[in-house]
Amino acid sequence: MRLLAIVLASGLLAAGGVQAQDPQALLDKYKCNACHAMNEAKTGPAYLDVAARYRGDAKAASALSAAIRRGAHGVGPWHMPPHPEITEADARRMVSYILALKE
Repeated sequence: MRLLAIVLASGLLAAGGVQAQDPQALLDKYKCNACHAMNEAKTGPAYLDVAARYRGDAKAASALSAAIRRGAHGVGPWHMPPHPEITEADARRMVSYILALKE
C-alpha cells in the first residue's frame, strides 16, 4: 500500500511538472494576463500584436526573453517591469508560444 502511495505521488508530481511546461500555464503562473491579453491591448500589448511586430526577426526570441526578465521601456505607453523570478527557460517557452501566434 505504501508503495502504491509513493507511485501515485510521483505521478502527480510529474504531471505538475509537465503542466508547468505548457506555455499557457506559464502565462497564468506568472500572471502575464494581468497586463496582456490575446488580441487586445491592456496595460501591455496584445500577444497577437507582439507576434506580428516581431514576425521574421531572428533576434526577437532572445530580445523578448531578456525583456521579460530584465524589464524594458518600449515605444508608446508600455513599460515592461522586470520579472527576475521567471527562469530563462520559462521565458523562452512563453516567447516561443507568443511569437508563433497568428490571427
